[in-house]
Amino acid sequence: MARRAVGGAGVKGARRPEVRLPPLEPYEGGGLEPDGDYDGLEFRERDLTGQDGSGARFMDCALTGCVLEETRLRHARVLDSVLNGVRGVGTDLAEATLRDVELTDARLGGPQLHGAVLERVLIRGGKIDYLNLRTARLRDVVFEGCVLVEPDFGGARLERVEFTDCVLKGADLHAATLVDVDLRGAASLEISRGLDRLAGAVISPAQLLDLAPVLAAQWGIRVEG
Repeated sequence: MARRAVGGAGVKGARRPEVRLPPLEPYEGGGLEPDGDYDGLEFRERDLTGQDGSGARFMDCALTGCVLEETRLRHARVLDSVLNGVRGVGTDLAEATLRDVELTDARLGGPQLHGAVLERVLIRGGKIDYLNLRTARLRDVVFEGCVLVEPDFGGARLERVEFTDCVLKGADLHAATLVDVDLRGAASLEISRGLDRLAGAVISPAQLLDLAPVLAAQWGIRVEG
């Protein structure tokens, strides 16, 4: 299930996930396994530091308060699941698939999601430093009430993506493709590279004024009093 958010004129709103988990069984296994199959499980306060779940499938799962320090989840599939309060540095989700996922109150540093596919994903609250989404594909993704420090969207495709009450510091949009991207709700918008890629996005008049000095510098315009 997903519901369509209401977009402004000329902007299609993102479809938000509506995850309804079944009764879950507590996960009682040891470490994660490559290509493991995890269905209807709750991982609560588990320390998954350095574990290898590459290629694993998580379906109807909840990860609550887990440590994902250097956890390897490359090519993993996370479906119809909730991640709440996860934390760690260097989590590897490169080329993973996240579909119908809610990620809330995360504290992550340098998570690797380059080449990943995110569809109907809600990222709400928390702080993510140096998020690597290079060449990723984002469709129906909402960033809400979170802080993103130097997120890298280089070469990524963003379609129906919304930023609501969140802070973007030093976002890199180099070679990105934006379609129906709504930045108007961002509490703070700072773009370090790729201002020319904003075609396909909508910003507010106030944000345009904030970006004016960077735009002028990029276009070689001198502004004098």
